[in-house]
Amino acid sequence: MHSVQVTTKNPETFAEWLAAADDATLRLHSIQREWFERDTITVARELLGTIFVRRSASGRILAARIVETEAYLPDDPASHSWPGMTARNSAMFAAGGCLYVYRIYGIHHCVNIVTDREGIGAAVLLRAAEPLLGIEEMVARRGRNLPHERLLSGPANLARCFGFELDANGCSCCGEGIWILPPVVQPSAIGISPRIGITRGKELLLRFFEPNSPAISAHRRATVLEPVVH
Repeated sequence: MHSVQVTTKNPETFAEWLAAADDATLRLHSIQREWFERDTITVARELLGTIFVRRSASGRILAARIVETEAYLPDDPASHSWPGMTARNSAMFAAGGCLYVYRIYGIHHCVNIVTDREGIGAAVLLRAAEPLLGIEEMVARRGRNLPHERLLSGPANLARCFGFELDANGCSCCGEGIWILPPVVQPSAIGISPRIGITRGKELLLRFFEPNSPAISAHRRATVLEPVVH
């Protein structure tokens, strides 16, 4: 299986096309499950630039371009899958292509894309994204007058703006109201650094981000900076 290719859609008219697309069209153009059933680090890197899409309860399309991710592996002490399967983390052990949504601090939620084969226990945390569509709804959910590029900065903010709660845990991201579309514009470089806000496995270089994006977390320093060859 190969890396997902840049969409053939014109970047200047992509948002207009996306706003008008019905669910069948979005399903047809979305990345398919097999793409997620690969090595977690590879998926975490290649999710940068892809378009995360959800149809909200209002029927509107919410969409954003993913610019920051973190990989969580089965042998990783920072991963929820580290102790083995539990009622809380069981979605992580499904085949790649579904969501793992969990609550932190009793109030916030985080959204992960499950990766690799069934039974592995791996996922990619969505840390930040640049909003494209549904910005008014995102602003209302944040309840704060922020620059649009900061709306989805941080995993809890991303989940809140998209309206994710625990009922989305285990849902497919390949067709039923949630889709991930190929990039319209790929990153020119990838920043790599340790993950943020963890106490175990904090030395591992498993955070991937677009270094020049205004939407990424405040921790902008890259331990490694890799150019992307198109």
